[in-house]
Formats: sequence, C-alpha cells, structure tokens
Amino acid sequence: MTDNRQERIRRRAHAIWEQAGRPDGAHQQHWDQAAAEIDGGESGPKAKLAKKPAAAKDTTPKEPKDTRPKTARPRKDSAS
Repeated sequence: MTDNRQERIRRRAHAIWEQAGRPDGAHQQHWDQAAAEIDGGESGPKAKLAKKPAAAKDTTPKEPKDTRPKTARPRKDSAS
C-alpha cells in the first residue's frame, strides 16, 4: 500500500467517522468504506451511503397519547 493511498484512506475514514457522529468501535467499517471509495472512485460505495429520500411524512394531526397511568386490574382467582 503506498503511503499516499494509505493517507488518503486515513483522512477519508476519519471524515466518515466524524459524519457518523464519532461512534466507538466502527473503525474497521469506516476504514473499509474509505478504502473502497478511494480504490473504486467516488461513484461506487458512496452511492451505498447516500441516504434514501425519506418517504413523505404523514402530516395529518394525530390524537395526543393518553398519558394517564394505567389502573391495576384485579387478579383472577386461581382457585376456580
């Protein structure tokens, strides 16, 4: 692996990590993704990362949730 390629991958992996919110334990996935992007050009794996457009949200007003505590139901007598 050339030093230039490795440095480009390192920088891209770092950027991916930051974009993901700096999660712990995902360094290998970020490195692999960066390597694939560097080796395959920008059109390949980046397309995987592109978020799909969110489906149109239902904007109809919803009834508020019932926030009252549930009342306890009496237990059934086990001796029947």
